[in-house]
Amino acid sequence: MKVSELPYRRVTLEEVQQVMEDVIARIRGAQSVEEILKAREDYLALNLEYYTNAGLASMRYTINTVDPFYVAENEYYDEIGPAVENYTVEYAAALLDSPFRLELEKALSPVLFQSLEVSRKAMSPEIIEDMVEENKLVREYSDLMSGMEFTFRGETMPRAMLMKYAKDEDRETRCECYEVLGRGLEAHKAELDDIYDRMVHVRDRMAKKMGYKNFIELGYYRMGRLCYDEEKVRVFRENVLRDIVPVVSRLRRENAKRLGIEEYKLYDDGVIIPGGDPKPFGKEAIFAAAKEMYHAMGEETGAFIDLMLENEAFDVDARKNKWGGGYCTEFPKFKQPFILANFNGTAGDVDVVTHEAGHAFNAFLIAENRFALELGCGGMETAETHSMSMEFFAWPYMEKFFGENAGKYKFMHALESFSFIPYGTIVDAFQHIVYENPDMTPDERDAAWLELEKKYRPHISVEGMPYLEKGTRWQYQMHIYESPFYYIDYCLAQTAAFQFLLASQEDYADAFARYLHLSKQGGEKVWTDLLTEAGFPSPFEPGALKDLAGRVETLLEEIRV
Repeated sequence: MKVSELPYRRVTLEEVQQVMEDVIARIRGAQSVEEILKAREDYLALNLEYYTNAGLASMRYTINTVDPFYVAENEYYDEIGPAVENYTVEYAAALLDSPFRLELEKALSPVLFQSLEVSRKAMSPEIIEDMVEENKLVREYSDLMSGMEFTFRGETMPRAMLMKYAKDEDRETRCECYEVLGRGLEAHKAELDDIYDRMVHVRDRMAKKMGYKNFIELGYYRMGRLCYDEEKVRVFRENVLRDIVPVVSRLRRENAKRLGIEEYKLYDDGVIIPGGDPKPFGKEAIFAAAKEMYHAMGEETGAFIDLMLENEAFDVDARKNKWGGGYCTEFPKFKQPFILANFNGTAGDVDVVTHEAGHAFNAFLIAENRFALELGCGGMETAETHSMSMEFFAWPYMEKFFGENAGKYKFMHALESFSFIPYGTIVDAFQHIVYENPDMTPDERDAAWLELEKKYRPHISVEGMPYLEKGTRWQYQMHIYESPFYYIDYCLAQTAAFQFLLASQEDYADAFARYLHLSKQGGEKVWTDLLTEAGFPSPFEPGALKDLAGRVETLLEEIRV
């Protein structure tokens, strides 16, 4: 069935309440493991309905953020979501505190119970009203960003379309693009600062109501992390600063010389190849190439892309009032993934059918897994490992997208991906600073961002750039507002993806088989265990990234065009 035709119905709080109170009472009064497992089946049936329909409402809102029906539906789920989550935590507590817990862990999964423990630490009835307020603020920011328009050379466009000029081969065009971006954001400065200030304070308030020092600990629990904590992430950031930042800065400065650039500006960061970065053939050609590529990869990938194309499970056209980012989601009742993006004619369009399709392919693979509804694909670092690794496994097929420029794309892709790790680490470090100091002023936040830029991306200057030179780049990094502490997962996953890339250069079939094995396990194993099975080291050990940085630099030197 086409995604546009999937039936939707509102799942009400009253329906959730009726089922969940019955399920929780049955678990607490159970006289056997079998009774509990039977109650769990009703819990899963409700989840299937709730998350499918909430997902449909959210998706249809993002494709048109002024559609009155789905605006109302999305607002409804934002309103009831915290109460639903609280019922889920009560359900978790009933399982965790059951006298049959040891038997349940054997019948189900120790990882599932680890996840339930973390979910209990992430939620309290005390913070339901605050969570509703937080959801409203996220929606307020999303509406602001999706409705924002920029006028570039007489044409008005959303930010997604404006940013295609950030990759233009002409330096003056790139500079003008960022000037337009900066002035456009500055016009909304008061709103952007106010929304974020309210977000920080409501999150800090939630954490303190639950007895935490600040939002950081609560934020980690909300991310559902099972195999690493704040201290391990700190070590990872130190590894990045010591072993990846110097290599990236050296590579980008050397590449700037090839581009004829003496003073490296933020608006130069989007271009890698002299004469302009390669552009794909176009929307129709991209999808035709994706179909051919996934069929060549194997039977499972072929079946996956056929499902996506037949059911029109992509929305990739940029337009006004469409959500400005990109994502993959799935509707579990129909076992149907869906991808939203905003094509703008750059190489990033190809990443949609590799990166986002990596997420979608994983959803396709684990649709029948025992714990798909409860554990999904695992933590977000695992999810991003699926997607970022797929980007690299697509390398042998890049001629289908770029023709004779495939080699240029590979070099550009690898250097951009490697350069991303320091940037993503800035995002994470910034959020730790903000939530440790929730009363910072807007100017203090901007100053903190600027300081981190100098530390992690010393090769880049923002001097002379309207608004952005003040340290406001973070305001259009939507994760900072909408998904606190998510972004480091991309950095962690990028290190794993590079491990897969390097392995694929030696033996593609073996590397892809290891990738499939990792992806099919979903959330039944934690990320560090999946890395061990794949033959890769943990990035949390001091010095763990030194060898990777050297090998990636060597690869880049070998494929430079």
